Amino acid sequence: MTVDDSGSGTGDPASDGEPGRAAGSVADTAAARVDRAELHARVEEEEQDPVDAQDGRTDVQHSRTDVQHSRTGGPDGRTVGQDGRAGGPDGRTDQSGAESDGDPLALRLEQLILGAERRYTPFQAARSAGVSMELASRFWRAMGFADIGQAKALTEADVLALRRLAGLVEAGLLSEAMAVQVARSTGQTTARLAEWQIDSFLEGLTEPPEPGMTRTEVTYPLIELLLPELEEFLIYVWRRQLAAATGRVVQAADDEEMVDRRLAVGFADLVGFTRLTRRMEEEELGELVEAFETTAADLVAAHGGRLIKTLGDEVLYAADDAGVAAEIALRLIETMANDETMPELRVGIAFGTVTTRMGDVFGTTVNLASRLTSIAPKDAVLVDGAFAEELIRTGDAPASEAVAVEEAVAAEKEGEEPPAYRFGLQPMWQRAVRGLGVVEPWLMSRRN
Repeated sequence: MTVDDSGSGTGDPASDGEPGRAAGSVADTAAARVDRAELHARVEEEEQDPVDAQDGRTDVQHSRTDVQHSRTGGPDGRTVGQDGRAGGPDGRTDQSGAESDGDPLALRLEQLILGAERRYTPFQAARSAGVSMELASRFWRAMGFADIGQAKALTEADVLALRRLAGLVEAGLLSEAMAVQVARSTGQTTARLAEWQIDSFLEGLTEPPEPGMTRTEVTYPLIELLLPELEEFLIYVWRRQLAAATGRVVQAADDEEMVDRRLAVGFADLVGFTRLTRRMEEEELGELVEAFETTAADLVAAHGGRLIKTLGDEVLYAADDAGVAAEIALRLIETMANDETMPELRVGIAFGTVTTRMGDVFGTTVNLASRLTSIAPKDAVLVDGAFAEELIRTGDAPASEAVAVEEAVAAEKEGEEPPAYRFGLQPMWQRAVRGLGVVEPWLMSRRN
């Protein structure tokens, strides 16, 4: 499962330096969209002077030349894309090579986004980068691109990326296997981001601002305006997330905990989602899922947890502190219960050792949390014994309600305030859980 530490960074993102400037620039870019005069002027300029920005050659001639060299596909958008489907980073298939022959705008957009023209075959790129063809192919496949034969489809940026990865290996900073993992994790994460931006973000922004203008006419100047701002914002968010993740890791008690860490892992699952899919229209279902994921992501981030994965009707999150994980679970249920459009929710939480690899989490603790979710009552939270013990140890929950009453009576006699427990725990019947044996779940609730 992929880690997505949304909101885990702390501090004021726009306090000083470049981050604040990037955030402000994005707002300025949004304003630029509504400036129809500027956008219209960009379109007219493109129509009057369709000259390639990189070397002054006309885009139509340049695009047709490039198409002849790249029919076989690959990172130029002809074969397998970053998500492994037929098509390149833009999702186009082999058949679209012929279509692009008559569509120079597609190649102009590619060159605008990549910032360089196609110059190299894979062999030439590997040789220029000073790496073997075998290693270059491993890096490219890890990033999500297909083998493209000897099509001239790669750019100077592709050569530089290969050279940098290989340089990290040569310097001993990364092993070859780790460098491939870096390529794979980066490719998978950015592929999802790019797909979302094209499917949702740009689709909504490129509605023609003037009658008679087509979406195609608006796309190029709009991307030209947005690209530098989104690039800076992406780097800013990545740095923030990297700082937050590094801070959590270095706080580990020992070297083993830096890899195998003790975390609270929670699953939140919409009840009866399969039935909903049969009753609701696709658009309605998509809106419900988006609302659920957005609400869950905001609540997890706001209370100090980390969103690991969204699975449509289910979210997986983690927290270093059991009390944080418990608060998130109850907030999720309370928030969804107040929304009449949402079905009931159930949550399962387990506490224990979790292995992290490439942003994914694995182990018995994760499996147990998933199983507890499947047997949890509607609008309720089930936790395992280890999680209950952790809440008791940290003073977030009493060992039992009888103990809480005794403590309250003793405190009253001494004229002191009784312990302020946030959560209550009720032991449930032991149950056999598939693949995990017999477990004793606890029903967790908020104490008044």
